[in-house]
This record gives sequence, structure tokens and C-alpha cells, in this order.
Amino acid sequence: MNSTLLTFLTALIPLLVGFLYYSPKTFANIWMKEAGVEASKLQSGNMAMIFGMTYVFSLMLSFFLQSMVIHQFHINSIVFNEPGFGDANSQVMMDVKSFMDKYGNNFRTFGHGALHGFISSVFVVLPVVGINALFERRSWKYIMLHWGYWAITLVLMGGLICAYQTI
Repeated sequence: MNSTLLTFLTALIPLLVGFLYYSPKTFANIWMKEAGVEASKLQSGNMAMIFGMTYVFSLMLSFFLQSMVIHQFHINSIVFNEPGFGDANSQVMMDVKSFMDKYGNNFRTFGHGALHGFISSVFVVLPVVGINALFERRSWKYIMLHWGYWAITLVLMGGLICAYQTI
């Protein structure tokens, strides 16, 4: 699949998962109680700006996840400063092509990307959400609720990016 298209599509995942995860039939009531938010307050605000900025932040996350879930993404960074980098006829680029021909599909599955998405949720999201919540005097239920959302979201994003992103 086209890399740019996939990046823009995977950036929709946080919105879609959030629509389901924080709906009244799932965790909306628990979230509102733990966050101290009244339903009437949710009706206020510029929803176009909120959803628009959510999508922009999600795009940033999609770009970042590429380097987390696709190991082959780093091969160019190793040889970036070598003479001839970028020239398809140079020795360095022929070496890169040879390497990619041999190993370019290793670890390129949905499951592998999902694993890295989950690991990212544990070692990046959980500490960030947890630290903010502790200083805001939020409950562990609040922390786990938001971490759960991001774990699901990053598993799906990581899996799709790893399985379908072309590099």
C-alpha cells in the first residue's frame, strides 16, 4: 500500500477507537466520573478544532510509529552519510538494495507491529499518562482507563503500519 495513504489512514484509528472506547455503551460514564467531567461540559467547545487537532496529533503518531514497528526503516540512517548515498548506482546503495532484497520482509507482519504498538503503550504511554495523572491527583482507574485506550489504539496502528507500509 502507498506509504503516505497508509499513514493518513492509520491516523484515523485514534478517532475510531475513541468513538467506540469512550462511548456511553463502553467507558464514557467511568471516564466522566474519574475525570470529573459533566455531560453538559462535553457539549461545549469547538468540536471541529478538537477533532482536527486530534487528527493532526494522530498523524504525528503514525509517522513516529513507522520507526518503532518497522526495523528495516533504520537501514538508511546507518549509511546516510556514506559517499554515494541516494545514487542508485553507488556501492552503498547497491549494498542497501542487496540487504533489503534479502531481509526486507523480515518481521513485517501485523502481529509484530501490534507487539511493538503494545510495548510502546507500556513504556511510553503508561508513564506519560501515569505521571500526569499522579500530579493531577487522578485515580489508578483513570490511568488504566486511558492506558487501555492507547494500548488498543497503538496495537492496531502498529500492526497495520508494520504489515502494509512500504519503505
